[in-house]
This record gives sequence, C-alpha cells and structure tokens, in this order.
Amino acid sequence: MLIQGRPLEQVNISQIHAAMLSGSITCESIVDAYLKNIERNNQKGARLNAIVTMNNSAVDVARQLDAQLLSSKQLTRPLHGIPIVVKDCLETTDMPTSFGSNLFSQYMAKKDATVISKLREAGAVILAKTTLPDWATSWFGYSSRSGETKNPYALDRDPGGSSSGTGAAIAAGFAAVGIGTDCGGSVRLPSSFCNLVGVRATPGMMSRQGCNPLVALQDTIGPMARSVSDAVKVFEVICGFDENDPLTATYNIGKATSNYSQQLVPDALKNLRLGVVRNAFGSDQDENCRPVNQVMNPAIEQLAAGGAFVSDVEIPNLAESLDATSLYLLKSKYDLNLFLNARPEAPMKTIEEIVSAGHYHPKLDLLEGIANGPDDPLSDLDYYKAYAERDNLMLSITSIMDKGGYDALVYPTAQVPPPLRSETDSGRWTTLNFPTNTLISSQTSMPAMTVPAGSTEKGLPIGIEILTRPYDEAMMFRVGFGFEQIRDHRRQPACTSG
Repeated sequence: MLIQGRPLEQVNISQIHAAMLSGSITCESIVDAYLKNIERNNQKGARLNAIVTMNNSAVDVARQLDAQLLSSKQLTRPLHGIPIVVKDCLETTDMPTSFGSNLFSQYMAKKDATVISKLREAGAVILAKTTLPDWATSWFGYSSRSGETKNPYALDRDPGGSSSGTGAAIAAGFAAVGIGTDCGGSVRLPSSFCNLVGVRATPGMMSRQGCNPLVALQDTIGPMARSVSDAVKVFEVICGFDENDPLTATYNIGKATSNYSQQLVPDALKNLRLGVVRNAFGSDQDENCRPVNQVMNPAIEQLAAGGAFVSDVEIPNLAESLDATSLYLLKSKYDLNLFLNARPEAPMKTIEEIVSAGHYHPKLDLLEGIANGPDDPLSDLDYYKAYAERDNLMLSITSIMDKGGYDALVYPTAQVPPPLRSETDSGRWTTLNFPTNTLISSQTSMPAMTVPAGSTEKGLPIGIEILTRPYDEAMMFRVGFGFEQIRDHRRQPACTSG
C-alpha cells in the first residue's frame, strides 16, 4: 500500500491523516493492509512471532471511524483511525491479557487499562496484543505464552525485551505505532534493537492502572514508533492524572505541558549543550562493544553538526551505583503479588506459586530470583538502602548536568548489539548480566528516549539514549527530534519487503 507515494511502513501519523482527509485511503483500508502484513510475517514468512492475540473487532471499529469522518469531514480526535498494537500486559476487555504467561492465556480483565481507554477515546484502532516474557521479567524475547520472538533485522537475533513483540511488530510494519512498558528499559532496549524510537517518561506521567507492575515506583508505559513525531503524538494522548494511580499526581507536580509537539522545530539542536557519558560505553577492546562504539562516535559528530555543543562527561562509580540502586530482587515479588491478589479471576495469586509450579519460561532467570525475594521489603533494611541510593544517584547526575550546563546526556542505549539467540540460549547473556544502559534512567526517575543512531557493519540497529532531568520530557523530545532531522537512520528490515 502506498500513501502519498511512500510505502505504508514508511509514513507517519500526519501523513496517514492527510491521506484520510483527501479520501485517498480509509481507516478500513489501512487496517486491512496492516492485517495482511501480520498474516505475511507473524506466523508465516519471517515467522517473527510478535503478535499473540488479534482483535477481532478491529475492522468494525475502522468502519465506524470511516463513517464518522465521512459525516464530519474532519478528524476530531488525535489518533483517529491509527492502527496500534499494545503489549499483552495491558488489560483489555475485548481480548485476553496473558502478561506473557501461558497460565493466564484465557484471563479476561473486567476493565480496560487507563492507557487503553485513552487510546480508544483518541480514535486509535487496537489491532492486536504483542508478545512479552512472563511478567515482563527479561531483556529477551522468551515467553511461556508465545515462545520466542525474532528480530526483524536479523532473524537469528533477539529483538530485546520485555516489549519484544511491540518492537518487532512496529519494525516489521504490523501497525503504525505500538505501546510498551518500561521498568528497567523494556521500551528502550527493544526499540534500540529494532531501529525504533522508544520513550520512557518520568514515573507518574501516565497511569499504570491495569498494567502488571515489576517495581511499582519505577514502572512506566510508553510509545514505540518509527519517528519522534509519532511517539510524541501518542505520548500526549496517554499522559495525565488518573485517580486510580496515585503516582500520577506527579504529572501536575512536574508542571507537565500538554503540547510536547511544540518542541519539534527546525534547528532543534542549535546551541544545546549535550554531555556524552563516556563511562557508559563499553571498551573498544571488547569485540562485543566495539561495533556499538563504531556507530556511536559518528552519531555524536552528527549531534555537533546539528548545532549542539558536545563534550564528554563521566558519572562516578556508575556500575557500582546501578548495582546499589536495583530493586528487582527486593521489591518485585511484593508488587506482583499485590497485583495478583487484587484480581479474583487470577488462576494463581503469588509469584512463588507460579514459579514453584513451573508456569514460566525456563530462561527467565530474573523471575526465579524475584520469587525468592522478601515477602515484605518494608521490613528489609536492604530495601531502604537501595531506595536511598536512588536519590543519591539522581542528584549526582543532575549535579553533573547543572555544573556543565548540560541540557541532556547521551550514551549508547546498550553497550552491545542485539545478541544472537544462541548467546541467550547458552546463558552467555542473561537478564542479570546484560550490559544495558537503560538502567541509568530507570533507577533515577529521569526520563529517557532512544532514537536510531545507525547500524553496525552486519546491519544491526544501534540506538542512542537521551537522558534529561525529571519532568523535562520536552527537552528529551527536542534533542531526539533534532538528531532525527540531521540524519534519519531508520530503514525497513529486508525480511519484510514484498
């Protein structure tokens, strides 16, 4: 399908809307085109295994939206007719929500997650639910519900997790935009590995009601898109206060704007000061890290070419600080058990039960560790130590930014490219040892976004992460958009052509 002379997989939301208004396409026709892409490469063709459940009402919703446009002659909602896929840990009333677990394959929620409701109200068409590892507990695409998800850019490599299916689906052209969740990097890592823009907000910027937690105080939900402008459009829809999630009070405390699109301007990088966190890079002597560095160094030069002042910085004791601020093994069991116990229909009510009964994918080392965590972290001194260290790390980083006058910090989203499936199968890389830099944002409550930075000699996508001060998503979007305008590194994976 061509839209304004361009393939469907290469157009943005604004271009889709312009074509709808001109009458050259309908919502139903674009939904049909995406459904054909799913049919071609999800369980056939490339066998990406990115979609776990289809929405049987998607075509009917599209027809209703077409009727509304025909009647009103205008688009009255920001995502009118835009096909979206969502991670299968967001509760939906018209499709099962499995949380990546085979045990929950038939679980039906009684209420849509708040983000789902907002997307529907904005006119989006939810096409399908996407794969994820059980309870979002891995950097990799293993799931007891759906098996293994592939990377569209290299079918023998992992797409990243835990929003594995959303990353693979949007990269492969299964929908216009997708929704993932991010606790430690679960939006940004698969976005980096799948050549996408992925957004993590300051916690509390949008509601997590109806989404399973991993660490409740750092869980977020975010868009995964093929452009910064599309990510911003979805971000503006899903943000806001929700009385069902007390943490969203911070949306107003942080004085969030309702119009982040204002940051998407020509010369967005001009006169900005950007710090390159050099000790977030892997060693050039490491054959795993070298390909990433070879992509990142030209990307940093491109930031400077766009008008930014760029210089190197270092976050003292970064690796040690990330270890000291990790809460997965201290808090996740407690938060997940609260979530399960609040759902009478849940087939099991504790993570210990689920793991003891073997109802999880055997490659999920983090889930096993979580099941052995404290029943009550609030009675565990280690929890308070880690909690306090998070503020110390955030203050250390913001002090570095203030001292240098930096508007944002940048670094590779991960120190290594997308790993081979054989490397994750063998245990060469595990969730507990994988060198991702996404934890910097997650464990400091600072917003971050990954943007495509280029590809390795083997054609593997590499992302650059942009970190800004808490609640300064506006600057994050400005830097990301500015970089994208200097050089759009996104390309369509070869396995989806034709």
